[in-house]
Amino acid sequence: MDLEARSLQPNVKAVLLAKLREYKFDLNNLKSEHKRLASANSNQAARDDLLESGMADAMSVSANQRGRLMMSTERLNESSDRIKESRRTMLETEELGVSILQDLHQQRQSLLHANDTLHGVDDNISKSKKILTNMSRRMSRNKWIISSIIVVLVVAIALILYFKLSK
Repeated sequence: MDLEARSLQPNVKAVLLAKLREYKFDLNNLKSEHKRLASANSNQAARDDLLESGMADAMSVSANQRGRLMMSTERLNESSDRIKESRRTMLETEELGVSILQDLHQQRQSLLHANDTLHGVDDNISKSKKILTNMSRRMSRNKWIISSIIVVLVVAIALILYFKLSK
């Protein structure tokens, strides 16, 4: 659990590591209490056997210890349930993250495709602009040529008329 918690994102990792430390602390307390109770139980049993002081005292101690053990077991089960719930939440979050990453990848691919298409359209617009510019230049040149021919023809007609009428 410790390794899994350390491999998560920092905001989730801090919370899970704090809970994990709490659980470890609780577990160590329970272990030490169990050892203390087990050693006290064995010492009490030996003393009762030696002194034959009676079973009533041993039964009350045993019931008290049993109650504490039940409470400790209940706390341990609650901790286990919290860990299971945290793990389930972590798995759901991971699935959601994977889904989001897949969506982002698809959107990236769409944007790259749109960018390529845009560059192709831009190239076509540039070619069209060059063609239109060339057509405009030819049209202007043709206008000048036609205007020049008309002027030459008018001058030629005027010269022909001048020479015909002056003779």
